[in-house]
Amino acid sequence: MIRTLCTAIPCLALAAPCLAQESAGGGSTDIVVTGTALAPPPAAPAYDTTTLDAARLSASASGRIEDALAGVAGFQQFRRSDSRSANPSAQGVTLRALGGNATSRSLVLLDGVPMADPFFGYIPLSAIAPERLAQARVTRGGGSGAFGSGAVAGTIELESAGPDRLDLLSAEALIDDRGESSLSGTLAPRLGAGFAVASARWDRGQGFWTTPASQRVPASARAAYDGWSVSLRGVAPLAPDVELQARGLLFGDARTLRFKGADSTSSGQDASLRLVGKGRWQFDLLAYLQARNFSNKVISSTSFRKTLDQRATPSTGWGGKAELRPPLGEDHVQRIGFDWRIAEGTMYEDAYSGVTGLVTARRRAGGRNADLGVYAEHDWTLGALTLTGGARADRWSIAGGYFHEANAAGTTTIDNRFAKRSGWAWSGRGGAVLKAASTLTLRGSIYTGLRQPTLNELYRPFTVFPITTRANAALVNERLFGFEAGLDWTPVEALRLSLTGFDNKVRHAVANVTIGTNLRERRNVDAIHARGIEAGLEARLGAVSLDGSLAWTDARVEASGTSLALNHLRPAQTPRLSASATIAWQPRPGWRLALTARHTGAQYEDDLQTDLLPAATTFDMFALIPLGQRFSLVLRGENLTDEAVVTRNVAGSIDLGTPRTLWAGLRISIGR
Repeated sequence: MIRTLCTAIPCLALAAPCLAQESAGGGSTDIVVTGTALAPPPAAPAYDTTTLDAARLSASASGRIEDALAGVAGFQQFRRSDSRSANPSAQGVTLRALGGNATSRSLVLLDGVPMADPFFGYIPLSAIAPERLAQARVTRGGGSGAFGSGAVAGTIELESAGPDRLDLLSAEALIDDRGESSLSGTLAPRLGAGFAVASARWDRGQGFWTTPASQRVPASARAAYDGWSVSLRGVAPLAPDVELQARGLLFGDARTLRFKGADSTSSGQDASLRLVGKGRWQFDLLAYLQARNFSNKVISSTSFRKTLDQRATPSTGWGGKAELRPPLGEDHVQRIGFDWRIAEGTMYEDAYSGVTGLVTARRRAGGRNADLGVYAEHDWTLGALTLTGGARADRWSIAGGYFHEANAAGTTTIDNRFAKRSGWAWSGRGGAVLKAASTLTLRGSIYTGLRQPTLNELYRPFTVFPITTRANAALVNERLFGFEAGLDWTPVEALRLSLTGFDNKVRHAVANVTIGTNLRERRNVDAIHARGIEAGLEARLGAVSLDGSLAWTDARVEASGTSLALNHLRPAQTPRLSASATIAWQPRPGWRLALTARHTGAQYEDDLQTDLLPAATTFDMFALIPLGQRFSLVLRGENLTDEAVVTRNVAGSIDLGTPRTLWAGLRISIGR
């Protein structure tokens, strides 16, 4: 049924514009839809927000969305690896150094739909192609209205591009100095008053050596990858101020990590329908469905035999939202709505002896999480001052949890069934924006938030050899309390400076806590407390632009009881300092030459701060050079100085990030 729906809904995306084309023949040609969401409320600047436009998103050296988002300092995945060389389950996204494990603490939305995997909570980054996007709006802290129950570290809103930003046909083919390839193409025709966008991408390659030369063994392997995605989106008017938006996404990804046979896969089929009204009574109705899967094989670093085969983790997520903005006058914007999310999944895995290679145990685990939220928010403009305030109530539940284990003969050895839990959680936020002068804007806000533990954290143990991390079905919800103040200064039109100071605390934060030799367990620590400063710079001087971002964060674990050893330590995988700067030159339309410098401070591999990941500074390059009316030369350079970026360090066993990589290719663009 799920696969049928996931196939049928994208078909509606094409059918809707076709219907619009027929109606256009009856005299409706003046209706042009945009495919966008409702505009952000006027007090949105009360929260620390950065917007990346399409040019910045599509001009990253790697062509990966995580690389583009790294232009906002404070953005990070759990590990420093990108989506070609990381285990997919480690692709948790967070902001403000509020990490500590691999689950996303930031809410990532694509056209309003939460993108987190229903079972793990990671983001399928390789399936989100930057060239399909119109913009990304990153809000650090502050929570969110719709789907706000997952936004304890902020919100990343990705908006798909339409034909106003895309050529009728565009395609790109690149190859790097290791013989790896990247192919992508987009078709974006207008159909009557609506439009459709079909896009595909395929990236594959032998990968690079993540293991340093001095630590390689015959079983060592390059980080090979093979990933593809297909996206289909359609938008059509149902009335002069009402439009239907439909989207489908199919993707698959296969990777090899460290050793031959250490293969992981992830796949998904997503579909959504959205109805947006932009008239006097504005509304936003959304429904979505996701079917995902994941597999992973663990190879022993001593015997080099398979010790664990997490052969399948099928999961399903579905939900939606309804939001209404009644007309209350030019100075008031009222948002009233509700949203719901349901996630369920099952893990199947087999454990093997590292000596004999025989099966020692077969395990199943899974459950179901649900959240129903009701929210209201009001913005009131009083001349130069805009005030905002909102409240949210979440009815959450954790149900159907179990863990089953049998030996090789099929005899049950463990059969745990976990009690259902549910409750209400209340959160709110408020803030103000003051236009203190024509060049100066002051802002401040205070907020709370909520995040449920994922099915992965509750029920699935995992191994990154030699360390095993246990699940914990007793985990409780994380709760955020934070406040911030900042300013935006624009002394001249071509220069904008921003500065924000913040204090965020996530109570009951879920962390991977060391409890024995090569043994950890997911536990709620008292809190992760992060305080810091964020700064931004945007400058334009003719054809030259400079965009910079810096985040300095003092993040500490607050722990007691059995986790007391973590008290006052920095959370795992969180740097104190991160910075990014991009200087670009566009001498003529169609040209772009850009150089990006990024610095990530030192961070620790583990919760006890025993294994250090040194600071790293990298330089990237991007060039787009027209070769005629339709063709352009594309050049990219990753890590130009070949900096050794340590991404994993377990007692001296090291993994490295992307080495110097040079890309060259062609881009074709056919206009309308």
